[in-house]
Amino acid sequence: MNGTTTLTIRVPVALKHRLDKLAKTINRTRSWLAADAVENYVADQESYAALLDQAEHDVEAGLFVPHDKVARWLLSWGSDRELPPPACK
Repeated sequence: MNGTTTLTIRVPVALKHRLDKLAKTINRTRSWLAADAVENYVADQESYAALLDQAEHDVEAGLFVPHDKVARWLLSWGSDRELPPPACK
């Protein structure tokens, strides 16, 4: 499905002017810039959602380090008694 469709959004006037200025500067259309921005945003959010899903599975499997152990380790940095990094359960 390689077709395109129209998506209408409302943006502040100042943002529209910024898009127009940038489009002119880089010789692209405002539509191209908006589509590129949405594509990148959606890709980032999909990656973030996948990482959260993996993290939830890891926690359910017991593959995590409790906060107190990490905090204790971080607080030891730079001291004479620096602790080794904590390991997953």
